[in-house]
Amino acid sequence: MPDWPAPASVRAACSTREGGVSSAPYDSLNLGDHVGDDDALVAENRKRFEAALAARPVYMKQVHGALCAQLGRDTPDGIEADACFTREKGVACTIMVADCLPVLLTDKQGSVVAATHAGWRGLASGVIEAAASRVPGAIAWLGPCIGPRKFEVGPEVREAFVDASADAAKYFRPHTQGKFLADLPGLARQRLQRLGITSVHGNDGTDAWCTVSNASRFFSHRRDRVSGRFAAAIWRG
Repeated sequence: MPDWPAPASVRAACSTREGGVSSAPYDSLNLGDHVGDDDALVAENRKRFEAALAARPVYMKQVHGALCAQLGRDTPDGIEADACFTREKGVACTIMVADCLPVLLTDKQGSVVAATHAGWRGLASGVIEAAASRVPGAIAWLGPCIGPRKFEVGPEVREAFVDASADAAKYFRPHTQGKFLADLPGLARQRLQRLGITSVHGNDGTDAWCTVSNASRFFSHRRDRVSGRFAAAIWRG
């Protein structure tokens, strides 16, 4: 469970790869139905995740964009968006990841919650800004993602951020053959701070939060290529 000062009425959870029924390479709590796993096993995994939450997770079709969708009790799975928010109780804003950064948001009153799929494309496109606009006075929690010692990117990724803010350069470290190592949680924190969101918790960029470095705990597409998905969810209880 996330450790952050969310209101008592707000619940949040982040799964690991443990506790499910899928076989390798999706072992075992794979929640992704688009990665080649057996549909029946994924359905059982999702059933277990929903039971653990005691809320209904809404799974989106994530496309590395910046659209933020409003969720309700009748919202079907598969809605195309990379961020979501809700004011309804028992509806869990849910982000599936296997290296990208999940960002959970709530206001201090617990009247609205939001979740964001912040890969570098979505982050550069403004997905955090789209979600935060729905949560005035937000506090944030950053989940596990590929860490700054493992996230090798090309110069075009650095340019996408530095062109928007020269201060973003400090989150890129020169690597081999013209590549860079990027600090994804650092970039997300910078975006949040620019929005005036200073209560930011969770992923601090250390190895304990790195999906690539913790194979027994987290799925990682960058590490394994064929991989399951874990999820971060937030809801009003």
